Amino acid sequence: MAEKRTMTINMGPQHPATHGVLRLILELDGEIVRNVTPVLGHLHRGIEKLAEVKTYHQCIPLTDRMDYVNAMGHNLGYVLAVEKLLGIDIPKRAQYIRVMLAEIQRMASHLIWLGTHVLDLGATTPVMYCFREREAILRIFEEVAGGRITPTYFRIGGLPRDLPDGTIDRIRDFVNDFPRRIDEYDALLTKNVIFQRRTKGIGVLSAQDAIDFSVTGPTLRASGILYDVRKATPYSHYEDFDFEVPVGENGDVFDRYMVRMEEMRQSRRIVDQVIENLPEGPIKADAPHVVLPDKEELETRMDALIRHFKIGFEGFKTPVGEVFQSVEASKGELSYYIVSDGGNKPFRFRVRTPSFANLGALPKMIIGQMIADVIATIGSIDIVLGEIDR
Repeated sequence: MAEKRTMTINMGPQHPATHGVLRLILELDGEIVRNVTPVLGHLHRGIEKLAEVKTYHQCIPLTDRMDYVNAMGHNLGYVLAVEKLLGIDIPKRAQYIRVMLAEIQRMASHLIWLGTHVLDLGATTPVMYCFREREAILRIFEEVAGGRITPTYFRIGGLPRDLPDGTIDRIRDFVNDFPRRIDEYDALLTKNVIFQRRTKGIGVLSAQDAIDFSVTGPTLRASGILYDVRKATPYSHYEDFDFEVPVGENGDVFDRYMVRMEEMRQSRRIVDQVIENLPEGPIKADAPHVVLPDKEELETRMDALIRHFKIGFEGFKTPVGEVFQSVEASKGELSYYIVSDGGNKPFRFRVRTPSFANLGALPKMIIGQMIADVIATIGSIDIVLGEIDR
């Protein structure tokens, strides 16, 4: 009998198709993957421990930098956790604005996923289109928050300031134009024979395996499991909005693509409802011991300036206890766990990120596939290494 030999090679951590400094140790039999070992830890972030030596307000910028293509989603998860710990109620206008910006951020995240994913498969045109729409979103963020990639706009207790004049009109113009844009992507890819052959039946993850690996988000829903935190345990008044949660049937790369395409349409639908029903009122909770004063207060009132420094640098006292808060981020279920000892800093700070959990299912998806299918499968689960090496 002929002797069978396998070859072990590294894919990454410099490979562009691993979407970050991810190293995969692949054991190959010709072009067939017989085994795979993901190797993490190249980023050396330490964000969870760093947060334990910062005040609660100072932790907010750290959350932007975990999933830097879904910064608003991380901001929202963290501030909701702290607000649950403090037991404060957030005005409805602030909640609606948070939902609107989180859903626009979801669209931006899926756009960068779509562009880079199909670029991995050899299609160069869609990435230009996707970045065109994403740029429009980042300009809105810059107008609202002053930052594009890491806006740090949400605050414990609400928002630092209301939306600038004209912002709602610009968001309305964007969401009204977006269906035409996504139809362009649809026409380029969905019925494209080459794209279908690279994605259909590739990287299959069954519903049971998805549950066993604790997969969440579009990757879970593409396997036929209808679970979305926004529906299962609504937060920030998501129960006020009418939207559908798309699911797939086969759990392959193509289904994960289809689910995210429909999710962008549904996010646009939510944003449209926020615009039409955005209430008037305050954008901060009535909790002066927690909420930082705005710019106008700082300029006119000395007591507000003193309070700003006291809250921002010394922090505020929190109840002793622990809190767990989940949100539906662009990549799946994102959860913040905070333990308080009553001080002005988190005693323990942990984050359950969807990228880390979803990556655990990667070997199940690609063992037995060809090496070219590894590229398609990694892209389809939409990981970001800032969330994994946190």
